[in-house]
Amino acid sequence: MDRLILFLTAAVALAQVPAQDSRNTRIDGLETHYSMPVYKTRAEWEQRKAQLRRQILFAAGLDPMPVKTPLHAQVFGRIESQNCTIEKVLLETFPGFYLGGNLYRPKNSPGKHPAVLNPHGHWTYGRLENQPLDSGPEFGMNLARQGYVAFLWDMVGYNDTLQLPHKFGSPAELLWGFGPFNMQLWNSIRALDFVASLDDVDPARIGVSGASGGGTQTFTLAAVDDRVAFDAPVSMVSAIYAGGDLCENSPGMRYHANNMEIAAMMAPKPMLLVAATGDWTKNTMTEEFPAIRQIYELYGKPENIDAVIFDAPHNFAKAAREAVYKFFGTHVPGMTAGKAAERNGKVEMLQDMLALANRKLPENALTYPQIFALWQAVSKRQFDLTSSKDVIRDRLQQALHAEWPAEVISQADGAGLVLSRPAAGDRVPGVWMDGHGIPAVVVHPDGAEAARHDPAVAELLKAKRPVLLIDAFQTGSAVALRDRSSQIFWGFNLSDDACRVQDILTALAFVHQKQPGTLELVGIGKAAVWARFAAAVARLVVKLHADTGWFHGSNEEFVKNLDVPLIQRAGGWDAAQKLTSGF
Repeated sequence: MDRLILFLTAAVALAQVPAQDSRNTRIDGLETHYSMPVYKTRAEWEQRKAQLRRQILFAAGLDPMPVKTPLHAQVFGRIESQNCTIEKVLLETFPGFYLGGNLYRPKNSPGKHPAVLNPHGHWTYGRLENQPLDSGPEFGMNLARQGYVAFLWDMVGYNDTLQLPHKFGSPAELLWGFGPFNMQLWNSIRALDFVASLDDVDPARIGVSGASGGGTQTFTLAAVDDRVAFDAPVSMVSAIYAGGDLCENSPGMRYHANNMEIAAMMAPKPMLLVAATGDWTKNTMTEEFPAIRQIYELYGKPENIDAVIFDAPHNFAKAAREAVYKFFGTHVPGMTAGKAAERNGKVEMLQDMLALANRKLPENALTYPQIFALWQAVSKRQFDLTSSKDVIRDRLQQALHAEWPAEVISQADGAGLVLSRPAAGDRVPGVWMDGHGIPAVVVHPDGAEAARHDPAVAELLKAKRPVLLIDAFQTGSAVALRDRSSQIFWGFNLSDDACRVQDILTALAFVHQKQPGTLELVGIGKAAVWARFAAAVARLVVKLHADTGWFHGSNEEFVKNLDVPLIQRAGGWDAAQKLTSGF
């Protein structure tokens, strides 16, 4: 024990274990006021950008990217409107799942045109909304009049796209990365595929602009798809509000990340921020715009970002649309800002613009449960085709947001000790019992005190082995109030079970730091599942003793025993077993 006290004293001299676990005290959410981190060099930002892109795609269930199956695009029902044509569109973005939209094209204008994608916000009529605060048809017609091809399509659950509801994402679905944000980002990518394939579109000049929830789609699509050449998110990029709908959030998407960083991933390409005094973008000119412009300055291109604000409620009204036309006309090669003033054209009867008006979905159209079943099957096939253990481990680690700590600090706490990662501010209480031979880390679902009375620990102590018993997150003495009432809690914070896996890794790293060499990990009861996943992603081989014969990796079992969103998308139980098969 004297040796342990000396070790702990030295550790405390270097760093301090926090008095409270930051995972209980720092609960981020939709209305957290975020600050933009300072990036001093372009290389530092590029590294962060790559990490953010991976985080967004993984959170969306799109890493690995599903195979892009044929869109079987149906373009029909041409309407001759003033200065443009309007066509109905139906795209098979995922096998058996159909996306509806409208394509606006310049009239009597041959050649290649730039294009603008317009994802809509939460207006009652979606892409067909036509009222003073927003008009999809006016936006599409005026873009076409100015020489753009414009494509407007549905959010899930709107107009023609009704095979899925707008709000879904049960705990079982979240395990697979299946939710409205995920499908909408995938639909946005496929919408870009469609527009880029058109004979009258220049694929090097495709931009995107949407408002509100469509603003979230705008900057997330630009963040993950380099084909977006210019963009204008409207009434959405905010440091004080992240977007409150399920279709704007996915598990872990904004874990230690914020919308300013995501929007800044557009740099150095042209971007306009459009704000309103009457919503959460009211501080754009003094907060979000200067913060994002700093990233543009790293590229030497501050002139490529601009911002405007209007004294108005939450909107994509005429003034906001005209600001977008002017910005695009200035920055898109071959275009002009001289046509920025809107001309109000005749808006067709909205029901006449529906792709499914007097028309049925194709015969292969799937139901909601069938789409989820196919999503799971596609994920399983992708895992089966992955042979690299490094890739499998990386995906599991991404789902768990787990790290192998470079350093673990500790301090004495009565008869025990508390571990922490210096930059994380977490606390892992434990009890160290000195001995000789191979050290063992023991995890019990009820904490260290319960583990002390388990026969497995009695055997270790009888052999006079070194043993570390821990109170994994929210077990034993580590149980503390954690406010989980935040709306869309899982979009910003890790689940309890993900934190428990991290605590096991922290304990293993501490013992390895203290006594390098072979380690043993013992998981008891339901903690055996936590232990197996910790062993799977650990950066050293451990001797694993974890009876998991009762666990078969079903969705129900995961929700009860290892409730970690996206864990099934990362390979789930098959992945953990493959990585620990020799342990």
